[in-house]
Amino acid sequence: MEGNNDDDEYRRKAKIAVVAMVVLASIAVFALFVAFAYYCYIRRKVSMRRNAQKAEDANLCEKSDFANLQVVAEKGVKVFTFKQLHSATGGFSKSNVIGHGSFGLVYRGVLSDGRKVAIKFMDQAGKQGEEEFKVEVELLSRLHSPYLLALLGYCSDNNHKLLVYEFMANGGLQEHLYPVSNSIVMPVQLDWETRLSIALEAAKGLEYLHEHVSPPVIHRDFKSSNILLDKKFHAKVSDFGLAKLGPDRAGGHVSTRVLGTQGYVAPEYALTGHLTTKSDVYSYGVVLLELLTGRVPVDMKRPPGEGVLVSWALPLLTDREKVVKIMDPALEGQYSMKEVIQVAAIAAMCVQPEADYRPLMGDVVQSLLPLVKTQRSTSRVGTCSSFHSPKLSPGSISS
Repeated sequence: MEGNNDDDEYRRKAKIAVVAMVVLASIAVFALFVAFAYYCYIRRKVSMRRNAQKAEDANLCEKSDFANLQVVAEKGVKVFTFKQLHSATGGFSKSNVIGHGSFGLVYRGVLSDGRKVAIKFMDQAGKQGEEEFKVEVELLSRLHSPYLLALLGYCSDNNHKLLVYEFMANGGLQEHLYPVSNSIVMPVQLDWETRLSIALEAAKGLEYLHEHVSPPVIHRDFKSSNILLDKKFHAKVSDFGLAKLGPDRAGGHVSTRVLGTQGYVAPEYALTGHLTTKSDVYSYGVVLLELLTGRVPVDMKRPPGEGVLVSWALPLLTDREKVVKIMDPALEGQYSMKEVIQVAAIAAMCVQPEADYRPLMGDVVQSLLPLVKTQRSTSRVGTCSSFHSPKLSPGSISS
């Protein structure tokens, strides 16, 4: 009997142990479930908070951009209606087309007050077109120099985005260096003196962007077609849709995707995406070579070794005996060898493969000043005293 009691006691204890284990296991599973649910709840809350923050940040950015555009209107850059610009261009008549930009046609227009203007109709869909429009408005509303094309106003009406600039009667430098039969602007053969003056004024435009603005502005698409000429052949730098704010510290760079035009892009930028003001200096050197030689940056129809302008010209630029061979035949008899050697030396420095060996644009300006006739430089261009030095915030220009 005693043995049976022991067995019963053992079974009873075993049952209690099993029940206890089941209960404990159930509690553990329940605890895990609660912990998992709480984790999911916390994660969801964090995710919602992040999304809300992103939405708030985006909203703030939109408000900031909008506020900037409002300031633009108050500072003298006018907001036009689409109807006003439609009327100014004769309904965007084909007869008023004066240019073909990368993001749309450019029209000649006359405003209601009689002012002649150039109106860029940005018809490129997508983010890149939107970015270019935004950068042009944001940037040119802040920068003011006699060597930059002035933005007079803009229109952002539904899907229509238009930019209104001062009118430049003689179009782009490229049209005069390489005239074509169907050119919209009647090309004029540029003499040596005019080319030097254009080189100086374009250099002053980049000098302003690099050295009179904080942080500096890198144009990123400086080329002969983006140097516009007025009726007296004053030169102004235009087309800032790809512009980028440079680094605050000397010797720094900004990393960005490679954009620009073949033949003008600095080698280190093309290889690494590292962008500096020296990238613009290289592009300027290519334009200087165009002014000297009358050749396009890339022309693979030329004899072997002459297809890429920089590669062909660079070894000849510093050779006194050979430099004359690269000169544009149309300039024969207009220049002194002393002037040619000086300009060729500047061009050679600007297109150095190593960015550190290239000069600052301020140095280029100082080197060109003595070559431009005094009476032309004082009557055709303004002085550095007319510059403003605006502070730009990194958020104001993006790409």
